[in-house]
Amino acid sequence: MIMKIEFDNNLPIYLQIMNYLKGEIVTGKLGPGDKIPSVRELAGELQINPNTVQRTFQELEREGIVETRRGMGRYVTQEEEKIMMIKKEMAKDILDRFIRGMKDLGFKEDDIVAAVKESVEKNE
Repeated sequence: MIMKIEFDNNLPIYLQIMNYLKGEIVTGKLGPGDKIPSVRELAGELQINPNTVQRTFQELEREGIVETRRGMGRYVTQEEEKIMMIKKEMAKDILDRFIRGMKDLGFKEDDIVAAVKESVEKNE
């Protein structure tokens, strides 16, 4: 797995890696039951401290997205419902940021809906 992440100084690195891995999972690039690179592999690839990668994995495990199999490594959960829930959460975050941005620009609800509809139709 080759990861390309442009790190943002305004967000902790472990969260950026988490978001990247979640994105890979919900888009199917990392499927249910797929093995995830080891802490050492990922730390070396991203040129970051292994403790940062370890924290990322701990958080992903706590959220139930990744599971550790003793002596075998870490794997993406096989719970399709969990993956779908993450996908919906990520979509909600994107929409919330978009709507806040549109409202900050002075758009009203009807204008936002119309702009989205127009954009969807244009990109079909």
